Amino acid sequence: MPRFVRPKEGDSESSPNLYVANCGPAVGLQFDTIASAFSSFGEVKGVYAADESGARVIVSFLEPASAHSAFIALNGRPCPRLGGRSLHIRHSILQPPSSRGMASVPVSLNASDLNIPGLYLFHDFISAVEEEQLLQAVDTGSWISLSKRRVQHYGYKFCYDTRNVDTKQHLGALPSFVSFILERISLSPDIPEKLDLDQLTVNEYPPGVGLSPHIDTHSAFEGLIFSLSLAGPCIMEFRRYTAGSWAPKTASISDTEVENPNSCSEVSRKAIYLPPRSMLLLSGEARCAWHHYIPHHKIDKVNETMIRRGSRRVSFTFRK
Repeated sequence: MPRFVRPKEGDSESSPNLYVANCGPAVGLQFDTIASAFSSFGEVKGVYAADESGARVIVSFLEPASAHSAFIALNGRPCPRLGGRSLHIRHSILQPPSSRGMASVPVSLNASDLNIPGLYLFHDFISAVEEEQLLQAVDTGSWISLSKRRVQHYGYKFCYDTRNVDTKQHLGALPSFVSFILERISLSPDIPEKLDLDQLTVNEYPPGVGLSPHIDTHSAFEGLIFSLSLAGPCIMEFRRYTAGSWAPKTASISDTEVENPNSCSEVSRKAIYLPPRSMLLLSGEARCAWHHYIPHHKIDKVNETMIRRGSRRVSFTFRK
């Protein structure tokens, strides 16, 4: 499906495409009906879903003048040929394929398939009942709202401004509802090293929200990082950049985060599917040398299967 974006200032009238809200199958308007209504302003090349809501479409004309005429006539006004619905319209442009980011990579189901030293994935680390209990526990907690997701901190607060932890500000012991997880980690024969984990960040991701490529701050956390996935699945991608092919955003105190990762040509990329109730362990090379990244998708393609992430995804990240 073509992908459209908001045009730059001054480019609106040169685009033959319109983004039309309050219009689509979800409100009882089929694409043929929409195309017929807009065709009174000029030849319509196609009507496309603007997103997954079913209530927003892209109407693509053959000529920019036709799109501009339709915009002037219908924006914010009822359209008699579409049941009198008031339409909310803005100009839109076709996003070139070259700017859509890097091509997808094959997705593995097991960490061993990626051949990244220090990367482990434990399926069904907790039960469905335990998962529900954990979700209920955090839903009664105090959330901190970030730009695109909510977080909770236990043990020590992670400061996003400095990407570090102030060890003088201890919030107390980790909550009792994660005690069984810590015990399970400590008793597992498959975990190569034992740490007295004392910091927990709970992240809640709405549909479509992910993480930019980064490495957790070396100066703030020790060698092992555990991440428990709850509620919804996702794909996590790992990227290793050749020295000199990328530049850190900030100083060494911060996470190493790539400013424009899609512009880096010298990069190795591998991806793994994280199902609910799985525990991911980053250690060694996986922890220190590979950036990890969650694509901003509502639907992930796992090989040939399309998997929806669900109404939310919650992760429990344990660190020392």
